[in-house]
Amino acid sequence: MKMNRIAPFLWFDDQAQNAAKFYCSIFKKSKIHSVSPMSVTFELDGQMFYALNGGPQFKFNPAVSFFISCRDQKEVDYYWNKLLKGGRPSQCGWLQDKYGLSWQVVPEAIGECLGGKDRKGAARAMQAMMGMVKLDVKGLKDAYAGKPVARRRQ
Repeated sequence: MKMNRIAPFLWFDDQAQNAAKFYCSIFKKSKIHSVSPMSVTFELDGQMFYALNGGPQFKFNPAVSFFISCRDQKEVDYYWNKLLKGGRPSQCGWLQDKYGLSWQVVPEAIGECLGGKDRKGAARAMQAMMGMVKLDVKGLKDAYAGKPVARRRQ
């Protein structure tokens, strides 16, 4: 196992191993490398993570989140639904999982919509995104193109 020079270090109360198993069940090319009563090291899509059972002193908050770049709506739906189990949604593609860790589940199409040459289209896409919980690729593209955006159930 090649160690990354910089890697996330996550502080859990006492659920580090359960969290690592949960995340490894969601992300492909993932595995747990080592487990001790106090810590666990695991890998998600080639990114190493370190987790500690450090006690209740510190909690996660949305100031730090993990960004998942998704190819299409199918991937957005997959990660959103898996990570949301036991957690809570926010808005604009953000959610907090059952361990309190924040995630951004974002389609690659958002770059085309928010960073496109049509600045009015980008503003419409931004406005549409602000009204979304889980991001909707078709809705973002429709807003960018100036088409009506249908409200999808989250």
